[in-house]
Amino acid sequence: MVTLCLVVLLVTVQWSWAQEDPLLPFSEQLDLEHKVQLKWGFDEIRGTILFELTVNTSGWVGFGFSPKGGMTGADVVIGGVGPKGSYFTDRNAVGNSMPAIDQKQNYKLLSLTESDGKTVLKFERSIKACDENDLTVTDLPMKLIYAYGQTDEIMYHSNQRGTKELNLLKYMPRVNPPNRKYFDMTMINFTVPANQTHYHCKIMKAPAFNSKQHIYRIEPVITNFDLVHHLLLYRCPPSVTEPFEAECYSSLKTNLCMETIAVWGVGGGAFELPEVAGLPIGGNVSDFFYRLEVHYNNANKSTGRVDSSGLRFYYTSELRQHDAGVLGTGLVIAPWYAIPPKAKSFLTYGLCDTAHIPKVLTTSNDLQVFSVMLHTHLAGRKVRVGHFREEKQIDFLAVDENYDFEYQDVTNLGKTKTVKLGDKLLVECTYNTENRSALTWGGLSTSDEMCLAFLFYYPAMNLSGCMSFPNMTTLRSEMGTPALNAWLNTMSTKTWNDTSINQYQQTLKRIDQLVIIADSFKNISRTTGLIPNLSVIPSAPCMSACDTRNLALLSPLLCLLVQFMQKTLLM
Repeated sequence: MVTLCLVVLLVTVQWSWAQEDPLLPFSEQLDLEHKVQLKWGFDEIRGTILFELTVNTSGWVGFGFSPKGGMTGADVVIGGVGPKGSYFTDRNAVGNSMPAIDQKQNYKLLSLTESDGKTVLKFERSIKACDENDLTVTDLPMKLIYAYGQTDEIMYHSNQRGTKELNLLKYMPRVNPPNRKYFDMTMINFTVPANQTHYHCKIMKAPAFNSKQHIYRIEPVITNFDLVHHLLLYRCPPSVTEPFEAECYSSLKTNLCMETIAVWGVGGGAFELPEVAGLPIGGNVSDFFYRLEVHYNNANKSTGRVDSSGLRFYYTSELRQHDAGVLGTGLVIAPWYAIPPKAKSFLTYGLCDTAHIPKVLTTSNDLQVFSVMLHTHLAGRKVRVGHFREEKQIDFLAVDENYDFEYQDVTNLGKTKTVKLGDKLLVECTYNTENRSALTWGGLSTSDEMCLAFLFYYPAMNLSGCMSFPNMTTLRSEMGTPALNAWLNTMSTKTWNDTSINQYQQTLKRIDQLVIIADSFKNISRTTGLIPNLSVIPSAPCMSACDTRNLALLSPLLCLLVQFMQKTLLM
């Protein structure tokens, strides 16, 4: 038998407070006795999912996916550390018998250790099925199966087996600390105006706490699902000392509170923070006021509708390791940004240059980003957040290639991504205005447009936003209309076709951008920057056999030889 090669990848992040791996943010005990623990993380952009399975045994370990929770049709791996070394194979089960070894080995073993009576397997596979014996990991709950033995002789597992249903790609832990409580911050009997769009703001205090608490779960409290489009909660600076209620952005009082604390969009549900972080409230932030912003989309202009919508916050005195924060990125919401009509896929950009964060903060640090909410209005079709370091794109922070206005949710990234100070983030939004005959402007109305990405991160900083806007002076000059009125007239009367749309889009991308970073107290850094090019990062291919069934390290040349022999034998 030809010994196959092993490409070992050790991704180990040592935190001073715990052995935490940012690539494995999710964890569940698969059995009641806590003898089988599963940790995992995923990368939907590259199409891979990573597992770490820890089992209280010195024998063999099996794990996989099952259509109905039993052996029949299951996609499994079996591995362990035996007298002759480690073993790990990709298998499939036809019935209640020994699973057969797959001809195509589509799981990649990263590490396999045994010590102190525990066996730990760390392995990776493609999210999508790679052959007829694999099962695709879906965004619906899946039945996971496990089994193990006390020796390395793979035989009947007896009662050392089990099944657990988990939603791996849409995972939300339900943490219930013993001292959990909640409070609501909502509108109270507000009569919604008979306007298509209305933003209503209410400045209020949260409940008082003697010491800092951590919010670990946020739920929407919606009175009228057909009216409420999105909710935002902002923390106010110390200068705001009284409650107030009015139409948003109609008064200086509502404009002062800009540090995002929580966000919910239509179609979304509850949001649970990871176990290492919580949103702080109480303690040194107990005297702050908060601004609740509710966007009412009253499409039918109904009259007399009363609403008491808002947010419910579950909190605990059992503090987590980090305070979490929310950072708004993307395109500054302001007029004079025009999206032409008749466009099939018009692109807009918002640039965040984190190198300038220290200009507004006395203390700053890298951002550990774990979740994101992407936001446009009705013309939005795609949103991508590119991640750049030293002028090179290293990743996408988040991507939604099929954006749906009716379904906006805070989404776990699948792993914690580090944005280092000095990195740049580029939010790119794609719009379709083929059915529109007039310009679409940037603005607050549902018929206007936005291009935003709210990043959930830790440790929290007193930041409210990191966004950009095209230099309008440069734009008007490039278009030969230096005066504002002349530019507006040109834009409104222009004949828009594929050529003129493309020329305008290229101009917007080429000119300099005004990059704005603001802290919680309205301190602002204004710099300029240019839009970098976004590239497409390809999905990871299915794992090759040379990456998986492995008993020893082989040279790259021998790996190629093994692959050639396997292909020859399978012909």
